[in-house]
Amino acid sequence: MESIWLEYGWTLLILIGLEGLLSADNALVLAVIAKHLPEDQKKKAISYGIFLAFAFRFGALFAISFIANVWQIQAIGAAYLLYLGLKHVIKAKFGKKNENIREDTEEEAKGKGFWPTVSKIALADLAFAIDSILAAVALALGLPDSPLPDFGGMDGGKFLIVVLGGIAGLILIKYAATWFVKLLETRPALETTAYAIVAWVGVKLAVITLAHEDIHVLAHDFPHSTLWTLIFYGVLVAIALLGWFAPSNKNLEDKELMK
Repeated sequence: MESIWLEYGWTLLILIGLEGLLSADNALVLAVIAKHLPEDQKKKAISYGIFLAFAFRFGALFAISFIANVWQIQAIGAAYLLYLGLKHVIKAKFGKKNENIREDTEEEAKGKGFWPTVSKIALADLAFAIDSILAAVALALGLPDSPLPDFGGMDGGKFLIVVLGGIAGLILIKYAATWFVKLLETRPALETTAYAIVAWVGVKLAVITLAHEDIHVLAHDFPHSTLWTLIFYGVLVAIALLGWFAPSNKNLEDKELMK
């Protein structure tokens, strides 16, 4: 029983780390949306927006939790996470980032009142939440069943992991965004790393889908096997280490100038 809770705790730590990396860019966009407001209203608008988004996200948890039982939704979720992660990784590797995205967002926000801005912040955060919740559900589904009763269409322990991950995302967006923004400035590769992890989690959800009793391409117990657990976490740690130790763009530029 202890090994089960250790695996749950490890998964929660991974999820919180992933939420932290993804929350930095989210927080920047939310700040840009509220940038046109007077200073005294800016922080209040972001706080209200996040509070509303919390209500939306909590409601979405109950709907998305059915992903645990419906293989079609699992397949859609896996495809979406793979698309989201690979799109960002490929764009970062071979494409050019659109440097005007935040300016465009700010331009659209100009002339908006306080409450319309709050609504826009809440909807933006809800869009971000869909990505993180899908990733959280995919991670949770790979865990063994807990002794807790089912809740919201999922095993109680797995549902708790998803809920805690969602709450962690909101807390990090509100309170820890500055630290993550600074971290991304010194280690910009971590943003791409986070999306690579999202894509890898999509692979995990695809494996779970293929092992569903109605599909049965893979053995039903394979997603919970020691072999797959070692493969999944081994690759995940490797991706994280590569992202952490990857040289920043600034370091590469400095090396070029020294030649």
